[in-house]
Amino acid sequence: MIPKRRFWLTTLLGAALLGTTATALPTPAAAQVPRAAPQPADTSTVFTLGDLLTMVGEQHPVARQAGLLPERARQEVRQARGMFDPAASSKFYRKEFGGKDYWNLWDNTLRVPTWFGPDVRLGYERNVGPRISQQDATPNAGLSYVGLSLPLGQGLLIDERRAAVRQAQALVNLAEAERIGALNKLLLSAVKEYWDWTLAYERRRLLQTNLQLAEVRYNAVRERVRLGDLAAIDSVEALTELQNRRAQLVQGEVEWQNATLVLSNFLWDAQQRPRELPITVRPQPLPPAQAWSAPPNVPLETLVEQARQQHPELLKARAKLGQLEVERRLAQNKLLPKLSVDYNLLMTGRPYNPEMGYGPAPVFNNNYKLGVSFAYPLLLRQERSKLQITQLKIRETNLGLEQTTREIDTGVRTVANDQRALSQQLQVQEQVVANAERLRNGEQIRFENGESSVFLLNSREASLLSARIKLAELQAKYAQTLAGLRFASGSAPIAE
Repeated sequence: MIPKRRFWLTTLLGAALLGTTATALPTPAAAQVPRAAPQPADTSTVFTLGDLLTMVGEQHPVARQAGLLPERARQEVRQARGMFDPAASSKFYRKEFGGKDYWNLWDNTLRVPTWFGPDVRLGYERNVGPRISQQDATPNAGLSYVGLSLPLGQGLLIDERRAAVRQAQALVNLAEAERIGALNKLLLSAVKEYWDWTLAYERRRLLQTNLQLAEVRYNAVRERVRLGDLAAIDSVEALTELQNRRAQLVQGEVEWQNATLVLSNFLWDAQQRPRELPITVRPQPLPPAQAWSAPPNVPLETLVEQARQQHPELLKARAKLGQLEVERRLAQNKLLPKLSVDYNLLMTGRPYNPEMGYGPAPVFNNNYKLGVSFAYPLLLRQERSKLQITQLKIRETNLGLEQTTREIDTGVRTVANDQRALSQQLQVQEQVVANAERLRNGEQIRFENGESSVFLLNSREASLLSARIKLAELQAKYAQTLAGLRFASGSAPIAE
């Protein structure tokens, strides 16, 4: 039988540690054990993962930079299409020397490029003067013309202008893939830092609870030493444990503050000013047991196929292949001879006379100008080497695409394996925590019955604390792995 006073003290201590209320036995005032002050209600605001991702996606500088890439690509397309803009030109030359009039040259042209190769030309020219060449001379009223320049060899199916537009259009897909890739990496970093922040918060909370238990025990042991129920060395043991837990809590506070600062790096306001997390916010809880014990929402093979279709790295490689294919077609077209036909319909005078209107148009009365040009390199060394180089680039890009596809498939499967392993570890660790809690509770009962010591009870509590922190670490790692699995499959990490 243990002394009644000792039984009262140990019962109160056990109730304080285990979270129970001992009201069955009356407690003398002299034997009452000081309790830890009750914690005030938590009035802090929860800063969820969804809140963080919304702020990062809308206001982070890297996200805004990534948002500029598609617009830049669209402007590249616009610039390439500018090669097909109609162009108007006008030239006037007059020569007078030694008091003599030589000639007056006036040429006005409107050139309208078309997508399919031919260029349409409309113009009016007036070349008159006593000493002008007969080849360049026109009637005094001038000469109007409507012409067509048609390439029949090089430039018929593709030319530099169309190739530039096609490559710029492929650049739009490339820029979109780069935007998605940059944004996904940013969001993944934010998710990982958020769960590290949550882990630091949970570790600090556990250390605070552990310190409160040590304070209650120290006060109880000191009272029992004063009453003569325990040796003085037990109070030294309780005090040492209290001091160790205070030091652990200080370290936990530092880790929490540092994690808060690191997470604040992702916070910006609409005016591009950096923001910091206020001290009144706290994270959302770590993933509960039903999260890691539930089967995956999406099958693994579906994730692998999804990664092959939409992963940014693969999209960028395919966009580069599209650009190289346009370059190959252009290089192959360069092997053809340069054969061009120019045909112009002619009409005397200006295209429109305000007094006579258009009038009869004698453009079909053998009034025309016809030209044919031909050129062809004999060896084609430059053209053939350009084609070979482009084909080598395509082969190199295809090989890189195959390797990247294999690496992405492996990455998805690796992260999925990590997720399954963590799920099993969490279930085991949850049982470890439950067993450690049973051992601590049993040691508490033995201590109340006088069959244990402060040292053994502290050891049990240290093991329980270590198991709970290990469980929290696995929970945070599991949440990070889920985000990593979405990233590996080419999707943006989201709030689970």
